[in-house]
Amino acid sequence: MGHSKEEDLVRWRGLASEQAASGKSVVAFCRERGLPAWQFYEKKKRLRQPETAAFVRVEVSEAEAVSPITMQVSGIEIRHRRGWSLTVDPGFDTVHLLRLLSVLEQES
Repeated sequence: MGHSKEEDLVRWRGLASEQAASGKSVVAFCRERGLPAWQFYEKKKRLRQPETAAFVRVEVSEAEAVSPITMQVSGIEIRHRRGWSLTVDPGFDTVHLLRLLSVLEQES
């Protein structure tokens, strides 16, 4: 079964983030995963190119009163058009988040 363009982008963004976080060269990273290095370079190039993004609706909820003593910072809630949502707390690991989003995209 084929992947949609959106799923493909999520997958390659995740791979690019993993490679960057690994500290390994593109060639070594691709060799470990059985990916052609030329394809990885091509996908990274496409990911860097600006894309015309569709309008994304953002709702900003009223900020809660925060005591200067506690200084609690709330997370960010991501609501997907397919119905699922995800709350990301401050200090999250971006590579982990990209992997999670990739899995959620494939499952929905």
